[in-house]
Amino acid sequence: MVNKNATLFLVATPIGNLNEVTPRALDVFRNVEVIACEDTRNSVKLLTHFDIHTKLITYHNFNEENSTKGIISLLEEGKDVALISDAGYPLISDPGYVLVNEVINKGFNIQTISGPSAGINALVASGLNTNHYLFYGFLNSKPTLAKKELKELIDFPYTLIFYEAPHRIEKTLKMCLEVFGNRKAVIARELTKLHEEYLRGTLEELTTLTDIKGEIVLLIEGKINEKQEISLESLLPQVEQLVKQGYKTKKAVQDIANEYNVSKNELYNQYVKDK
Repeated sequence: MVNKNATLFLVATPIGNLNEVTPRALDVFRNVEVIACEDTRNSVKLLTHFDIHTKLITYHNFNEENSTKGIISLLEEGKDVALISDAGYPLISDPGYVLVNEVINKGFNIQTISGPSAGINALVASGLNTNHYLFYGFLNSKPTLAKKELKELIDFPYTLIFYEAPHRIEKTLKMCLEVFGNRKAVIARELTKLHEEYLRGTLEELTTLTDIKGEIVLLIEGKINEKQEISLESLLPQVEQLVKQGYKTKKAVQDIANEYNVSKNELYNQYVKDK
């Protein structure tokens, strides 16, 4: 419930095309006293485009502790503040966690202003399974630690979503191939920009690509449960659980069949037979 205290607005910003910004976001930008951003040089371009001249302050990984104190002081004065990142949602692979927790502890309001997310944009157009997914963000910049992180994800049956820098993507692809084997994968680059591109294939095929530029989202197929190792009878309780939650039988069967890579017709017949 919103109280009478000041509000911290967490505002998603365009990931490429400036027209992605929502009218609600623009309204917040015009009405808050201060906008906290990663880099004023980047954010001022967005605001100037829409003739907005609200005061900007920096909030990034290197000044997070001190900036949090300053923003809390502004909220204590009754001034609303917006937090943005250079692109997409603040806090998603970007700073803001320290601030949000302090705002919660102090009893101020928090509102999220929806907008684009590179990870979600890439996922829905990837062609990979969208029923369940794991957003991981950036791997550790040190290869030995990055490989350790990947090994911890080997058995996840969900589509894996990573952010990666263009100068590291070739090494990251080779590392993923080594750890995961030759799974399906997608590189989504320069999303919503003029040169937006989806590169689909296997990890082995993608490792042959060179000179990949731009902002990159890497999506990798989750571990596939072998069809023959799964008995249809073992999946029936999960179908029944979804039905009890209000799913129609066919929809419940389809979701479970997709998740475990089994025939939905066979699973449906087994469910009806078991009933």
